[in-house]
This record gives sequence, C-alpha cells and structure tokens, in this order.
Amino acid sequence: MKAQLAGMMVLAAVCAAPAYAADAKADMAGIKALDQHWLKAFTAADGDAIARLYDENAVLMPPGAPAVKGRAAIRDFLVKEAQGAGKAGMVFTFGDVSDGGANGNLGWSSGSYIVKDKDGKVVETGKYLSVNKKVNGKWMYWRDTWNADNPPPK
Repeated sequence: MKAQLAGMMVLAAVCAAPAYAADAKADMAGIKALDQHWLKAFTAADGDAIARLYDENAVLMPPGAPAVKGRAAIRDFLVKEAQGAGKAGMVFTFGDVSDGGANGNLGWSSGSYIVKDKDGKVVETGKYLSVNKKVNGKWMYWRDTWNADNPPPK
C-alpha cells in the first residue's frame, strides 16, 4: 500500500512538472510584457496606461526622492518625469539583458536602462528592480525602484 501511494505521488509530480514549467514560462512572459508596456506608456507620457500597470497599493522608490505611495501618486510622479524627459528630447530604453522570476502570485524583474539625449548621446545608464504581484491573472508592479550607475552631476 505504501509503495503504491509513493508511486502515485511520484507519477503526480512527474505529470505536474510540465505544467509548472509552462506556468513559469507564461509568468516570465507576462512580467517581461509588463516592463515593455511600462516603457511604451512612459515614452508616450500616458498617465492612464502607466497607472494601470501599478497595484493600487504599489510603492515607487525613485532615486534621490521620497517613496511615492499608491497608484494615483505614482501616476502623477511618472507622468511629470515622462513629460520632462519628452520635452528635453530624452529617450529611455532598456538594456539587452534582463532577469526575473515568479513564484505563485509574486514575481520580480531586473535589468538595465539607458537614457540618451536628443543627439543620441548616452547621458545616463542604470539598473532597475521591480517586485510584481499577480492580481486577477494580470501582473502588476507592487514595488518599483531604479538608480543610475553614476552619481548625479554637481
């Protein structure tokens, strides 16, 4: 009886492994898509699109500034940043390599970013880290932060 139970448990685990792998792959695709939606919304300074990417209780932790708490405050902060960057001709892109993972309804992503001026000159490079939360099957930012590789100019 114990051998049969053990055999059934092993069989169940083996059968579940492909489903888990597919879920993990889908979760990573969802998290990476979230980052791409963010880039598109930020570039367009689309406040409504930006807001939809953040959990109602999200916290944004920008460098050199206090934490920004809640979807509405994050929307306002990022729209102001995006509009300023757009007026200055700054272009924000992600680096080629990013990483991430998920476990249940929590995930994370990290990578690098590049900011170029209107002439295409790199004016800042840095890295980002976000903690994501799956809400009703949709990945959203829950905690979000970034910082530059070099200190701000004096």
